Amino acid sequence: MTVHPRLVVVGDPAGRRVAFFQDALRAAGLPGARVVSWPDVLCGRARFAAGETVRLDSPGEDPEADRLLRGVDDPARVEGSGRWYTRFTAAVSALAGTVGDAGAALVDDPGELAVLFDKRLSHGRLRAAGVPVPESPTSGPAAPAVGGWDELRSLLDAAGLRRVFVKLAHGSSASGVLAVESNGAGRIQATTSVERGPDGRLFNSLRVRRYTGEREIAAIVDALAPDGLHVERWLPKATQDGRAADLRVVVIDGRATHAVVRTSRSPMTNLHLGGARGDLAAARAAIVAAGGRWEDALGVCERAAAAFPGTRCVGVDLLPATGWRRFAVGEVNAFGDLLPGLKGLPGSGAEGLDTYAAQVAAQFPAARPAPEVPHPERTSAARTRATRTITARTSTTGTSTT
Repeated sequence: MTVHPRLVVVGDPAGRRVAFFQDALRAAGLPGARVVSWPDVLCGRARFAAGETVRLDSPGEDPEADRLLRGVDDPARVEGSGRWYTRFTAAVSALAGTVGDAGAALVDDPGELAVLFDKRLSHGRLRAAGVPVPESPTSGPAAPAVGGWDELRSLLDAAGLRRVFVKLAHGSSASGVLAVESNGAGRIQATTSVERGPDGRLFNSLRVRRYTGEREIAAIVDALAPDGLHVERWLPKATQDGRAADLRVVVIDGRATHAVVRTSRSPMTNLHLGGARGDLAAARAAIVAAGGRWEDALGVCERAAAAFPGTRCVGVDLLPATGWRRFAVGEVNAFGDLLPGLKGLPGSGAEGLDTYAAQVAAQFPAARPAPEVPHPERTSAARTRATRTITARTSTTGTSTT
């Protein structure tokens, strides 16, 4: 008699991520997972049983989880990511204890999750591992905290940096990100999706805008600083069809399995900010034409994932330099696998499988999923939910929008 694993997924019961994971389980002939919501975890109501295997997924699509974590009523607000991080990491630590006490098993390392959701710590770990990353004056646990605009200006002047990305240390989906550049005459401008209200509150917008007044840029940075800031050199990116290009590469159990090119006319390539999927074959050809190898580009991503050996699946943001000759890692995302419809790379072992099916196949090799056949009702529902999520300019943390 076949003994099937008893799976639990902690996530949004009505979200796309859980739906895609359940589809992957069914396609592999495995029973569906029991779903535990993040609000149940955060309110201490979650219970587990001996023999269960527990997978953590993003709380980012759950409005109630976002409210409990950030403490704000409007999901479009930027502020609150520092509170989100404190509450989220505490909840994951407590969850790990509850799971262990019950005799169940947690798939990923909660300590690594705490590092992955702090851009300063994650950047420092990658740098220590020899992974190429943009220069950063805030990298690592010993780096100075940035208390506001005046401190940021001093930090940039000392490092000789004139073009930088200023990011929320615990943000995602480009929330609170500013691409800041200055010239020798001291003029400053910032490109961002942050919208500043008349009362000084900050909101995520679907429109990328440019601020050219230092006073306004300073006000935004000062409002973001209490949540924690990470600063890194703005590297000139390679282009595709005249648009800046980077890649999201999914690494599962140490192997790069999926990749997508992201292009944009703005410094941010996120799809919800006007980015678009690019041509992967053309990117591979450009790397070869520049004298490089596609395998080496994927190797950089695998080295980045190896810095987090207790996390089975990560999404690596790979930044190709101008000319497609060199690469750096921008970020490593704990929940960077939401890439609907994307199939595995040739030779990766995940051919014909989406990112969720590939994770199921890696964890349960005897039950390899069949190639995905979209369920029309579920696909339509997911598309409707995604549209509503983007229109509402929802959650600023805990998810990764490509």
